[in-house]
Amino acid sequence: MRGQFSLLGEKRFGPLFGTQFLGAFNDNLYKNALVVLLTFQSAQWTTLPVELLGNLAAGLFILPFFLFSATAGQLADKYDKAWLARLSKILEILIMGVAAAGFWLHSLAWLLAALFLLGLQSTLFGPVKYAILPQHLREEELIGGNALIEAGTFVSILVGTLAGGLFAGTVSEPWWIAVGGLVVAVLGYVYSRGIPAAPAPVPALRINWNPLSETWRSIAFARGDRLVFLAIVAISWFWLYGALFLAQFPAYTKTVLGGGEATVTLLLAIFTVGIGAGSLLCERLSGRHLEIGLVPLGSIGLTLFGVDLYFASPVGLVGTTAHELLALLSLPAIWRVLFDLLMLGVFGGFFIVPLYALVQTRCEPSHRARIIAANNILNALFMVVGALGAAAALGAGLSIPALFAVAALGNVVVAAYIYGRLPEFLRHFGAWAKRMCGAAK
Repeated sequence: MRGQFSLLGEKRFGPLFGTQFLGAFNDNLYKNALVVLLTFQSAQWTTLPVELLGNLAAGLFILPFFLFSATAGQLADKYDKAWLARLSKILEILIMGVAAAGFWLHSLAWLLAALFLLGLQSTLFGPVKYAILPQHLREEELIGGNALIEAGTFVSILVGTLAGGLFAGTVSEPWWIAVGGLVVAVLGYVYSRGIPAAPAPVPALRINWNPLSETWRSIAFARGDRLVFLAIVAISWFWLYGALFLAQFPAYTKTVLGGGEATVTLLLAIFTVGIGAGSLLCERLSGRHLEIGLVPLGSIGLTLFGVDLYFASPVGLVGTTAHELLALLSLPAIWRVLFDLLMLGVFGGFFIVPLYALVQTRCEPSHRARIIAANNILNALFMVVGALGAAAALGAGLSIPALFAVAALGNVVVAAYIYGRLPEFLRHFGAWAKRMCGAAK
């Protein structure tokens, strides 16, 4: 029996994976390069405070998900998704031209416009990448396909973020950042050319260009199936939870671990490796079929290791200068922190992959892309709310380790709500655990 990695060599999946990987890589390369550039050379570009620039950049990138996801879902239900994927990559190439013009003209407005447009391009591609999988993959391949997409996305985010920081700190002229992004965009377009046709389920659909009314309509489609809607709520909670942890890594490294940039990179890498490993393990643990019993297992791990990270966080390490990474790694307490982050990622993979496959398989093909668009809107909303809540909590004096514990306990509340409304999650978990115990004997 062939495993999930064999999909990478097949035309019905490999080109889509490459297109998605390079797109997420490019988004984060440009976004982080711009943030780093504006952080350390802000006086050359604007009089705005550095803190405002970072938040402005993040907000501009996520804003299109609120404004245009509903429209993107309609387009993905009306037109061939492979054609839309290629269209989005052409748009990405043009956006890199806007970024190049911004660097050439030394215009912050153009650079931020390019960032907004990259968010728009990602919004357009979002419903495509998930709605196309059930058209090209068999039911027993959906878990493996989703696992590869999730693992690849997190790895590309990490690598793109690191590459963006490296680019911003080493190139002699900032317009080389746009050149690098242009090369990646062209390569992504080449990959997209290999995506097989994915005929539109509703070619006669009339597009509603009003984003507000169509957003409510997309959410109404999702609410039509309680299982699908609560799965979307769970997915959105995971993105809030994960984004909250990721956003604190730099400050956590500085104010708790007493480390520097290399330590931040290590934390990001460990968490990313965990997500990838957990996602890829889903296929084996589920027997290559949709197994929603893995979702409660993921919930348990997200809570246990989130709480343990609070207790594992060391006290008294911060000094007047940042500790070298190797010096920190000589401390047993650091290894416990790293293990907690790794396991948070692993159980996050168990949690998220079956949920995406559930949404894909339960949706009516005629409006699958619009339901996935509703998922993207709620994901963005949850992440913004989570960021604001974390900022308020930290501003009120809560420590970062305590924030991790609060989020982990909040996970208990969310899990109780979802599994209370849908007890089949727990029934499947019990049956799955019994099978695993029987197989182990």
